[in-house]
Amino acid sequence: MARFKMTIEYDGTRYSGWQVQSNARTVQGELLGAIAEALGTRTFEFVGSGRTDAGVHALAQVAHLEANTTVRPDVLRIRLNDYLPSDVCVVSVEPVHARFHARHHALERAYLYQIAQRRTAFGKRFVWWVKDTLDIERMAEACSTFEGFHDFRSFTKDDPDEKSTTVELLECGLYPTDDLILIRIRGSHFLWRMVRQMVGTIVEAGRGNLTSREIQQFLSAGSSFPASVTAPPSGLFLDYVLYSKDEEPPPVQPTIRL
Repeated sequence: MARFKMTIEYDGTRYSGWQVQSNARTVQGELLGAIAEALGTRTFEFVGSGRTDAGVHALAQVAHLEANTTVRPDVLRIRLNDYLPSDVCVVSVEPVHARFHARHHALERAYLYQIAQRRTAFGKRFVWWVKDTLDIERMAEACSTFEGFHDFRSFTKDDPDEKSTTVELLECGLYPTDDLILIRIRGSHFLWRMVRQMVGTIVEAGRGNLTSREIQQFLSAGSSFPASVTAPPSGLFLDYVLYSKDEEPPPVQPTIRL
């Protein structure tokens, strides 16, 4: 048996998320079909580092593939891309240890969110255009409020009675660049819709509708407010997944130019 680490990028606009579903088109579903065609078998294991929601993109999703094959990694990558639609691309395929697990062994994950401060003819699928003038200092202060170890039950649809909602965020950073505002959020793991509800809350702070003290209260007690300002999926990207403490995060940079 051979095991491979795959790095995948995709435009999630047309898909109902990463996770395979019986009644919807998903990124994982497209990859499963391509793997079956490339290897000539449906007997294999294919696991991603985590799920992304409907409409969310990925710059470097990671998955592992285990199969009984002698196909070289470079040849496998070419074959997979031949069978995949144009909005899903396998960037790399490399052999890994037989015990490598894309989800369980991930040490750090990061998401990138892109907010446009002007209308764009070319990047609508990859940004959230906020028409209001945003206060960058208030947004940066809101971002810093999220850093550290907190209970994010106000920022997820996950049930805290069934799953722990405490998460340690290594970074919630604001990176203004020309007509884009980039937000990178780094942590070991994330909850369902957590990042989009955080971004929506940060934008509300930038609009002048929230203070950092009020955001801190959301982290101290349950609130339905963050769900009401959930940012759209169009601006959200799974940025990277790290598996070693020696790996350096890639630089923060926009995926489009305005």
